[in-house]
Amino acid sequence: MLVTGVVGWLAAFQLTVDDWRLLRDPTYQPPCNISPVVSCGSVMSSPQGSLFGFPNMLVGLGAFAAVAALGVAVLSGARLHRRLWLALAAGALAGVVFVHWLIVQSLYELNKICPYCVVVWVVTIALFWYLTLHCLERGIVPASRGVLAVLRDTHWMLLAAWYGVIALLVLTRFWPYWSSLL
Repeated sequence: MLVTGVVGWLAAFQLTVDDWRLLRDPTYQPPCNISPVVSCGSVMSSPQGSLFGFPNMLVGLGAFAAVAALGVAVLSGARLHRRLWLALAAGALAGVVFVHWLIVQSLYELNKICPYCVVVWVVTIALFWYLTLHCLERGIVPASRGVLAVLRDTHWMLLAAWYGVIALLVLTRFWPYWSSLL
């Protein structure tokens, strides 16, 4: 939780800084505008970049700060109440659903890949995955022993496959661009 919270917060912070700079100076070119495909400026200024009426990265700043703070608490020996674990898991589920909507929007509507957004995708998926496993292993969310054993034994392979599917989507969606670089 601490690692995903800190890394996610740093990515959201950098997006926030770049967004403020874009608001002050519309000609500003964020350092993440690397190519016609790998670019964050146009993603931030799109309607998808402010789904709730304000920049999405502000949600990330708050959510990732809370996750990091809870990670510090757990590492310090705090025992979180079951309801807090459930709230955290529900928030991670909402986050992973939102991230997958953003992935679809990025690939098929905006036709851009934002590098900082990809960092947020990666840490949100990892946070959701390992929070879910934690809640299942601790009995916070009930699961059969068989399911739990399979998940425990294959957790890293399943997560790698999840990331692999997303990487394949990115690769195939922008194949003409990637192949032109070779």
